[in-house]
Amino acid sequence: MNRTYELMFIVRPDMTEEDQEKLVSTLEAAVSSAQGAVKSMEKWGKRRLAYVVRGFHDGLYMLLTVEGNGALIHELERRLRVTEPVIKFLTVRIDEEQKRLNKIKAIRDARRKVSASAPPAEAAPTEAPAASA
Repeated sequence: MNRTYELMFIVRPDMTEEDQEKLVSTLEAAVSSAQGAVKSMEKWGKRRLAYVVRGFHDGLYMLLTVEGNGALIHELERRLRVTEPVIKFLTVRIDEEQKRLNKIKAIRDARRKVSASAPPAEAAPTEAPAASA
């Protein structure tokens, strides 16, 4: 069963652009060999880390969105663990969150249709009843 995952990893700040491309291409090759699909790859650039990790204060952030099974993610995490320039990584399953957001959106759209198609309420008479003396 294919699920959608976000794989955020941080590499050394002194890593060259060529080495970054090589790392990304090896990860994408691993995904395709395991019958998965790479949905997107974003390079967020150099950012300050919240705390010192392996002696680094900065890191190059990369976000890989992957569709595949658990064995694929296990293999990607194994590769990241043994790759020396990678200083941190985190994998998050996002398909359940997407499903929840789509459900909320459908409910909101249904409410908008109901409120838009409902006729406006009749205006109440504004005159006050005459007081008898």
